[in-house]
Amino acid sequence: MIKKTKLALALGFLAISGTSFGQLQDEKNVTMTMDLQPILQLEMNTPDQVDFVFDKLGDYYGGITKYGATILKVNSTVAWDLYAVGTSNDGTYWDKQMEYGTGTDPNAIDQLPLELLELHQSEANANAASGTGFRGDYSSALAAAPYTPGENNIYASATPYVLPALTEKYIQGHNGTADFAAGGSYLTQGSATNSIYYYAIDYRIVPGLPATFPTAADNALVPNQLDLETANAVGSYAQPGVYTMNVKYVLIENQ
Repeated sequence: MIKKTKLALALGFLAISGTSFGQLQDEKNVTMTMDLQPILQLEMNTPDQVDFVFDKLGDYYGGITKYGATILKVNSTVAWDLYAVGTSNDGTYWDKQMEYGTGTDPNAIDQLPLELLELHQSEANANAASGTGFRGDYSSALAAAPYTPGENNIYASATPYVLPALTEKYIQGHNGTADFAAGGSYLTQGSATNSIYYYAIDYRIVPGLPATFPTAADNALVPNQLDLETANAVGSYAQPGVYTMNVKYVLIENQ
């Protein structure tokens, strides 16, 4: 008996079906805050006290100059102005600490104007306002006799933190929003442009003989010599003694 087997080949297709789902996502946020604090930094290298000792006739006649006695360095992220101001406990005159002698000479005056102190700055004020009858900074050379009163005499005030007027001297910048130095640093500026961030300050006092302080004047060029002050008698001169005053350097944001 012969048996036959039938082979059947079934070819089919596998159908694959699926369902689409959205991608899962989760996120968290971190808020970044940047706080740019304004920096106004004035570095000052100077002795705590600058002494002028007049014990020789030549010093009375020619004065004493302290070269480079104060070095100022500025770092700032904002526009700035820098000024010097002479001040004292009295507010107008040098403070008398000690008087020499016991005489009662009516012409010996112990009220010495703060403006008898002269300053010289190593770099000129590039932002000094112009005007008549005053100087914009202390960059003029300390001239020998005949003197020019008011050329380098310090701005003086009993209220040293009140912004000096337009007619007063500034080391850099000036009164008013248009006159200022841009932010920068003496550390990072190139050698050709860093002068407005670095200053060497010289000081000079010329008593004269008798000691009337022939260079003394305010910034309006009004003489302050002792023998020319209306409050003093003709022939007045400085009473020998020890006198002190303060020089403040104030760095402020331009306003």
